[in-house]
Amino acid sequence: MQHTIRREDALEYHAKGRPGKIEVIPSKETNTQRDLSLAYSPGVAEPCLAIAANPDDAFKYTAKGNLVAVISNGTAVLGLGDIGALAGKPVMEGKGLLFKIYADIDVFDIELDTRDIDEFVRTVKILEPTFGGVNLEDIKAPECFEIEDRLKKLLGIPVMHDDQHGTAIVSGAALLNALELVQKRIQDVRFVILGAGAAALSCARQYVALGARPEHMVLFDINGPLRADRADLTDLTRPFATTRDIRSLEDAFAGADVFVGLSKGNIVGPDLIRAMAKDAIVFAMANPHPEIGYQDAMAARPDLIMATGRSDYPNQVNNVLGFPYIFRGALDVRATEINEAMKLAATYALAELAKKPVPDLVNLAYNEPNMLFGRDYILPKPVDPRLLTTVAPAVAKAAMASGVARQPIDDWEGYEQQLARRIGQDNQISRVIITKAKAAPKRVVFADAESLTVLKAAQQVRDEGIAHPILLGDVARIRELIKTNSIDLGPVPILDPRSPEQEALIDRFGDVFFEKRKRKGITVIEARRLMNFRNYFGAMMVETGEADALISGLTRNYPDAIRPALQIIGKDPSVKKVAGMYILLTKYGPLFFSDTTVNFNPTAGEIVEITELTARTVERFNIRPRVALVTYSNFGSAKGEDAEKMHQAVEILQRKHPDMIVDGEIQAHLAFDTDLLRQNHPFSQLVEEGANTLIFPNLSAANIAYNLMREAAGLDAIGPILLGIRKPVYVLQIGSSEREIVNMVAIAVVEAQGG
Repeated sequence: MQHTIRREDALEYHAKGRPGKIEVIPSKETNTQRDLSLAYSPGVAEPCLAIAANPDDAFKYTAKGNLVAVISNGTAVLGLGDIGALAGKPVMEGKGLLFKIYADIDVFDIELDTRDIDEFVRTVKILEPTFGGVNLEDIKAPECFEIEDRLKKLLGIPVMHDDQHGTAIVSGAALLNALELVQKRIQDVRFVILGAGAAALSCARQYVALGARPEHMVLFDINGPLRADRADLTDLTRPFATTRDIRSLEDAFAGADVFVGLSKGNIVGPDLIRAMAKDAIVFAMANPHPEIGYQDAMAARPDLIMATGRSDYPNQVNNVLGFPYIFRGALDVRATEINEAMKLAATYALAELAKKPVPDLVNLAYNEPNMLFGRDYILPKPVDPRLLTTVAPAVAKAAMASGVARQPIDDWEGYEQQLARRIGQDNQISRVIITKAKAAPKRVVFADAESLTVLKAAQQVRDEGIAHPILLGDVARIRELIKTNSIDLGPVPILDPRSPEQEALIDRFGDVFFEKRKRKGITVIEARRLMNFRNYFGAMMVETGEADALISGLTRNYPDAIRPALQIIGKDPSVKKVAGMYILLTKYGPLFFSDTTVNFNPTAGEIVEITELTARTVERFNIRPRVALVTYSNFGSAKGEDAEKMHQAVEILQRKHPDMIVDGEIQAHLAFDTDLLRQNHPFSQLVEEGANTLIFPNLSAANIAYNLMREAAGLDAIGPILLGIRKPVYVLQIGSSEREIVNMVAIAVVEAQGG
């Protein structure tokens, strides 16, 4: 929702702590004199000489390849107008912040105190060696057109005036999707565009590039409609001058299909909206007040599809959906420019992304149960983590196809992994697991398919080729959820253990279960009755080969959900105790926590087995486990039951597995602080790299630790992974997100593959 911002709050925000919103942080070590000698004199001479010999080495040895200049003269700052270069600096810093948080692009903001076009252009030209790209910002029309045009011709790096092109790119995506929903062809529709400045003209050009016809457009400036008989037309406005007898807004709106507002607030009345064609499209993008208010427009025409520039209404046209990812893609292929093909690629990528199922975290951010492509959702939301990995590759591919890329990308999967790591959305291990799962997808039973989150996860794993879902639950209920939420699962099997159609399977499964448990108090009747429960039915599907893996437990408590797996599938013959492990995805790599879900207070011998199980699982991910047995004591510094059993377990493990990196008992922070460990306990096996796998003395400590890390640090988690079961059966914690379920399915598939 749109928040009311008090002047005092805004000023305090910008002044508190370090003034401003950005800072420069060293990216290399600066702790020792040697570090400083490498960073500056004499070591810095070597990269200087390398660049002098080969200028492209600047991308290798400096920040140039990830550095964008945000440059303005402050002549058209937001809705504030010509407030000058210095007063516009907070906006430029804010733009730099958005570049960083959305695309991991570094920014220097540069405010030029000049209104002279020649002086502006020359200044930017002589700054070119510093940057990999130039984002022009808040420069008034018509000067902005000439400045951008001249700089694009002079510079060999990408240049884009975001005020012109950002709105055009994003609103173009909204237009494509809105037209699809109302089943109109872009070449047929008629436009009214209120405004004829930088953004409006750029929008008109972008719509033409998408297929619209200039003769179907009527643009208005402060003097009225741009007509072919006006004497004040320029080379920029002349292509959009209408030959129709349009003399007023009333003339233009009558029967129009699309209204695009890029002017000022509250200048369009409901009568004009009512005069438009059926299923009209209204983009009222003036900020902070649209040309017509959302409520007024919708009251006038309930058949509208409406977008604004505001976040408190549906379909916000926000430039942040475009510029970070456009520059990211351009920088990553070292493009010499941002051309029309790259802008169109961004538009099409945004349009397609809006049609895909929305991640749970986006629904949560906007307090929506389940956003779906439709009249109130024609654009992705700015917090959607898929924007970077969708738009940037599309732009990079367009740069390569149009011949302006100097460093083409060959490995697109690797590139997407690199992008995801840039802003901490993901971790390589989850990408590796998913990639491996895709190589040979397996049949995965979802025992809680009456959950919308589970169904959305099932669609994702099906769409991505991770697994072949099998859904358990009430068939009518599941089909209704699929239909209501526009979920596309194709001809996926849906089974209800309680339905008469499954009676023969229930009898067969019951007989198998009776044979397994007949000397443990189970009768034939009881065995068949239990098969009516989805956790039992699903586990038996895996046991009998009807499926390869089971995902269960989302709506039930953990002990009840795990019991069927233990009774039907059972432990691996070599295992005495099963255990539960979580993977926490950090920017420094994955951390493995065990046992987080099963064993309340294991003995030293059981700790040994839990560690062995965990280490074997970590090795399956091609990661060498570095295990710390953590507690409150460091190598005998404190006494107590937990410290003693962890000490004993380490002795046993080091004796049984001399090649295993394992140490303890140790406090958790010391397992990561290798400098402190080296100073005080240089004998430790964890001195070189620190731990990546933590074994806890009891369930309480493990569960508290992983939940604190997950919530307080905002880390993504995969788990709990059930260790020691013969076949892949994974029991989700209550409230698991769609993303977490997908990760669990991928791990289950990899295990079913024998990986």
